[in-house]
Amino acid sequence: MYIYIFFMLSMFSFLSFYYGFIFMSNNFSIFLDWEVLTLNSVSISMTIFIDYISLFFSATVLIISSMVILYSHDYMSSDLYKIRFLFLVLLFVLSMMFMIFSLNLVSILLGWDGLGLVSYCLVIYYQNVNSYISGMLTIMTNRVGDVFILIGIAWFFNFGSFNFLYYVDYNFDWLMHFSLLIILASFTKSAQIPFSSWLPAAMAAPTPVSSLVHSSTLVTAGVYLLIRFGNLIFNCTIVNFLLIISVLTMFMSGLGASFEFDLKKIVAFSTLSQLGLMMSVLFLGNFNMSYFHLLSHAFFKSLLFMCSGLIIHSMCDNQDVRYMGYVFNEKPYMITCFFISNLSLCGLFFMSGFYSKDLIVELLMDMNLNFFIFILYLLCISLTVLYTFRLLFYMVNGVSLMTTRCVMDNFSSYFSLIILVFFSVTFGSMFSWMMFDTPFIFIFPVFMKMMILFFMILGLFIFFLLKNFIKKKMNNSYMFLGSMWYLNFLGSSFFSYYYFMICNQYSTLIDDSWGEFYISCYPPHLIEYFSWKFNFLIFNNLKFYFMSFFLLMIYLLI
Repeated sequence: MYIYIFFMLSMFSFLSFYYGFIFMSNNFSIFLDWEVLTLNSVSISMTIFIDYISLFFSATVLIISSMVILYSHDYMSSDLYKIRFLFLVLLFVLSMMFMIFSLNLVSILLGWDGLGLVSYCLVIYYQNVNSYISGMLTIMTNRVGDVFILIGIAWFFNFGSFNFLYYVDYNFDWLMHFSLLIILASFTKSAQIPFSSWLPAAMAAPTPVSSLVHSSTLVTAGVYLLIRFGNLIFNCTIVNFLLIISVLTMFMSGLGASFEFDLKKIVAFSTLSQLGLMMSVLFLGNFNMSYFHLLSHAFFKSLLFMCSGLIIHSMCDNQDVRYMGYVFNEKPYMITCFFISNLSLCGLFFMSGFYSKDLIVELLMDMNLNFFIFILYLLCISLTVLYTFRLLFYMVNGVSLMTTRCVMDNFSSYFSLIILVFFSVTFGSMFSWMMFDTPFIFIFPVFMKMMILFFMILGLFIFFLLKNFIKKKMNNSYMFLGSMWYLNFLGSSFFSYYYFMICNQYSTLIDDSWGEFYISCYPPHLIEYFSWKFNFLIFNNLKFYFMSFFLLMIYLLI
């Protein structure tokens, strides 16, 4: 069944690519609207919007999904419930398709909520305590974004349609509040500060799911939503503040990856860094650049996760990079693909990541922003090179625990890797030629043009300078820098602990103290006392009637 699904998704992805080229060259789009319910002047409808943006993105999701399913054919071969896993992955892809082609807030919510629910089911797939904790953190954070979308839908009840396309180029006062809701919803799904803690926790899912989630589906849904809303987000008056938040997310995740030893979490931190890059370009106002990097990042990141899964399986499910030395001697093909994906992540010349990342940084240099954001951007480039070469260094020069356990040596997993290697190397150049009518040309002085290369070499220099110093003498710094600036604690244990303490104090003060008597016991006793009095009056009313008559007669005689 895995093979049949692989062929079906591959066919749909090639069709989407083909029609995406046609729609882009002809500047053509299709708008389909099905009215489900009309309530007074409000029309609730299901909307499908097909243009080159949705077609190219759906093609990317489908081709990566097909490769993940082909890869899972080997990866999940020994799992008892591999058919259940396949259906969960298909539901995940279907939810993403629903969101990609929707232009209506109601239909977007169906795909948006489906992504959160199915991701929870996939994170807890390995049923243990760590998976349950990670799953709850994932779904609770994503539910915050769902609430913001629901509030946006309720806000749109004041107007004639839920199709936000009608309001994209308007500038009403109420659009400021609505755009802030959408930005906050996107921040939760794309794990920006302060909602970043769920993304490394979602690594409890199987590696094929991580490859799909971190490349083109769940985490990129927030970026894609903001690309769709376009100029509407600039109605929000705090765009500059949100730009700083996204740049700080890049910086935080780069530091976290530089101090992490779990292979999957290092790759997860790199995803978070790239998401901050996409968000920052959005808030700078260039949606095409963000969309370009969204697509190019999807290929090399899915390849990176697939190679990580192969390495982890080869190491008897050990994920510590310090024990993965000399793995390239045993698995040269796999490590070659791993190196290519890492170099594309760094933005090495003429690879897929280079065409998007280099343009983005040069765009930033051309925009004359403040010095703080500019330096943080360039430091993030250094950190990307630092944690990438740190990872590769452990792969070739660490302690070797390689066993003879040869899993995943079948043709299907290797074929999925080579397809993704092809796209990781060639997609950036091909798509930049097709997408941009006129090539982006930035003219700078020599020292500014070479500044990006200088900071890449600086990251490599810092790695060789501090590779032995980080572990031994920076334990206090590791506690802060390697734990996402305590966001893991603040996003999970902090709320749980203090909520428990508040409940305990409430129980001690109310349930077990004066509240037990005055709130729980006293009113019932008071009601019981008056009930007895009224009961006495009701059942002795004849006596009281005669007594009152007798007293009245005495009063009149006197």
